[in-house]
Amino acid sequence: MRKAAVVGISGPERTVLQRWSRGRSTPARLVDRATIVLFAADGLENKIIAAKLEINEKTVGLWRRRFAESGLAGIEKDAPRAGRRATVQYGAVAAEVVRKTTQEDPPNATHWSTRTMAAEIGISPASVRRIWKRNGLKPHLHRTFKVSNDPRFAEKLDDVVGLYLNPPENAIVFSVDEKSQIQALDRTQPGLPMKKGRSGTMTHDYKRNGTTTLFAAMCTLTGNVIGACMAKHRHQEWLKFLRMIDRQVPKGLDIHLIADNYSTHKHQNVKQWLKKNPRFHMHFTPTSASWLNMVERFFRDLTDKRLRRGVFRNVPDVVDAIEQYISHHNEDPKPFIWTTKASDILAKVMRARKVLDNAASD
Repeated sequence: MRKAAVVGISGPERTVLQRWSRGRSTPARLVDRATIVLFAADGLENKIIAAKLEINEKTVGLWRRRFAESGLAGIEKDAPRAGRRATVQYGAVAAEVVRKTTQEDPPNATHWSTRTMAAEIGISPASVRRIWKRNGLKPHLHRTFKVSNDPRFAEKLDDVVGLYLNPPENAIVFSVDEKSQIQALDRTQPGLPMKKGRSGTMTHDYKRNGTTTLFAAMCTLTGNVIGACMAKHRHQEWLKFLRMIDRQVPKGLDIHLIADNYSTHKHQNVKQWLKKNPRFHMHFTPTSASWLNMVERFFRDLTDKRLRRGVFRNVPDVVDAIEQYISHHNEDPKPFIWTTKASDILAKVMRARKVLDNAASD
């Protein structure tokens, strides 16, 4: 007559097993296995343990034997199963799927799906999905990009990143920009609040109630933001905002502004004003490189946290919401820390330009 495996447990193992058997967040299968082993260590027979736990006697024998052979690791996870043999040999077939995915388009679409590729190659959609996953391919996704063609890209890049990483003494550095066309959108019907099992709702359509433009200057050292909403974003409003910055920054400090190449920032009247106010120093990002301007990150947070889901019946409502957000932000400002070296960015841009040039020549 076959005897059950003898189970002996050490003090540390008993502690772990007891924790598993009593844990409220422990998976039920692990609770049962730990309890089986504890009963077995106390000398109980398989049929008695099975009766106590109301499970099959073979199950008790399995986990008793598994613990005797491998200890805690033997019951914590299931043993690997052989599974069904692969019906597709991943060799030439996988290489052809990768080649077509990366180098060809389907005849009637802009990108491949699992079904169109499966029909093209003669395998199952599940096989296509596995091949794509192994090779990190996601044809259904795409990202936008723009490589700057600014002939002074390297010079401007060094200038801007240098201000982030090594700001000048006796000066304050601001990242400045306008967020234009902020719409005061009112929904056509009231939304339903979030509750258990259901997200909040809002109508897909809306009523436009006017727009405003936010002028913002974010201190790169502290994260503090100076902001003002205005009806337009011409050079007149830009000059008004520069005067606002001038009033709020203590005298004796130079002011370095990082801005994009919007024509308003380079208007002749603006240039004349800057000559009369020599403590202001303008630094322009390369063309098509607004991602170098830190204040864009603040704009993104403002949109995500306050504007996108907001309901505004008029322009004063949206202006009030923006001003409250800035005020709350300035109570505990946190700067965005720039970590990437200018040389790393330049190398990446050069690689991208090379790829684009090769694609154009082809």
